[in-house]
Amino acid sequence: MAAKMLMLIGALLLLVGALWYFFPGALSWFGRLPGDIRYQSGNVTVFFPIVSLLIVSLLLNLLFRIFGGFK
Repeated sequence: MAAKMLMLIGALLLLVGALWYFFPGALSWFGRLPGDIRYQSGNVTVFFPIVSLLIVSLLLNLLFRIFGGFK
């Protein structure tokens, strides 16, 4: 079970890395959605991608539920 989960996580990281490398604009939405908090003042930037991380969490949850059903 753990080996399959690690392989799935590795495949997802490979896919995200390939998207980021070949299509740099494919992930440009991350951190720019309404609800993501960004504060800039002088040399200080504070960034909380709340909504972006919620969407990523929902997508990962769906993937784990889909692939977890093939036990």
